[in-house]
Amino acid sequence: MALPRPASSWTQGLDFPSRLFESGSSDYELYEEDDEFVLTVELPGFDPEEITASWDSGVLNVAGEHEDETRGTRRTYHRRFRFPKTIDEDGIEATYQNGILTVRLPVVVDAAVTGTEIEIES
Repeated sequence: MALPRPASSWTQGLDFPSRLFESGSSDYELYEEDDEFVLTVELPGFDPEEITASWDSGVLNVAGEHEDETRGTRRTYHRRFRFPKTIDEDGIEATYQNGILTVRLPVVVDAAVTGTEIEIES
């Protein structure tokens, strides 16, 4: 479990709870190594059949739905991740083990990067 982040300096002294101003969540980690992106998502309590991962036009969608009939509760999860590089769609792999979903997205190494260089004036 992640510790709450301290409130920013402008909220100090206002007696607001620091969690109110958190800017993100720590349920996933995304990094690039050896010409691939690696995404790990914490999904404890889900069965692999309750999780879906799909790729569409440079966006990875991760969703999960878990219903606990004994407690009468339902948990859902959904996140979208956009990637800045061309991904080899056929090489994407996903595993789920011990409550952690790991998705490996290989980068197309020789893909042409498109865009325009922006001149910086001083």
